This record gives sequence, C-alpha cells and structure tokens, in this order.
Amino acid sequence: MEEKQVRLMHYDPRWRQEFQQTKSSILQSCNGWVTAVEHVGSTAISGLIARPTIDVLAAVENEAALKTAAQLIEGLNFRINDSPDWSTETIVLGKPRHLSNAQPDPTHCVWLVIYGSDCWLRMIRMRDWLREQKETAIRFEEAKVARWRSGEGELSAYESDKALFFAHLEDQMQASRRSEDMQ
Repeated sequence: MEEKQVRLMHYDPRWRQEFQQTKSSILQSCNGWVTAVEHVGSTAISGLIARPTIDVLAAVENEAALKTAAQLIEGLNFRINDSPDWSTETIVLGKPRHLSNAQPDPTHCVWLVIYGSDCWLRMIRMRDWLREQKETAIRFEEAKVARWRSGEGELSAYESDKALFFAHLEDQMQASRRSEDMQ
C-alpha cells in the first residue's frame, strides 16, 4: 500500500473564518450537547505553515454526551476516525477533502472531548503557548518543515516526528510553569 503524503501550506487568513463557520455549524446542529468550541492546531496560530486542516476542539459536559454529539457532528458530513493513543476520552471526526479517503488531509478535524478533560487542557495550553511564545512557534514551524522534508512528506513519519516535538514542548511548558511557581 502506498504511503499517504502530507501537504503543508503557508498560513491562510481564511482559516479563521473557516473555523468560525464550523463552530457555528457544530453549536447549532448539536443543540446544547456541545458546550464549547475552540480553534486549535497550527491553523490556529497566525503565520505558521500548517497542514490545510482546520482543527476544532469541541467539548461536551460528560461522557454520556460524547456519543450523541458525535452522531450529530457526523450529520455535518464528518466521519469518525481513530482516536489518538494519548487520549482515551476523545472521539475524532474528520471531514474528507474528497469523496475518497485517498487524501490524508481532511478539510476539518473535530476533536470531541469532555470539557476540562486532560485532552481539552493539553490542546488549549499548547495552542496558547505557541500563540504567546513566538520564538517557540517559529522553532516548531522550522522543525515541522524539516521533518516533513526529511520524511518526504510521508504521513507516518511526519506524525511520529511531530509527536516527539510536542512531547518535548510539553516538557518545556511544564518546566516553565514550575519556574514561574517558584518565583
């Protein structure tokens, strides 16, 4: 089977509008089941090169609401995907770019989680950190592009390398918080 290729693009200011439209659609279609929606991922960081996929973090109040909200989001032409290994309480839904699944980058990806869960907090902290720490965001972008090139855009290599970078970045964020707490 041929390895799927990842595309990267320069920041597109329309991504913010795409997120707002998706947020509105999710909140309207989920009719109270989804209580919070945030723009996360590289498309949420102004100026960064990113995969052209709008990452959306959507939250429900409890585990019982996850399945219902996921079904309602599926009605917006999303498909349930595999959840990440690092988060058991997450349902990931992707909106395919085309009718086939040959293209690895969906147009949108919804991370459906419980509000305040570890996944919710991790993704919000990471986004906020990269928005506030411009030098770190630039290093992230440079590392991402370099790893994308060295892996010739292969999805599995790209995802693996990016996961290592995020683990390192989380360690850096925790060390910074500990340092601030000591002051």
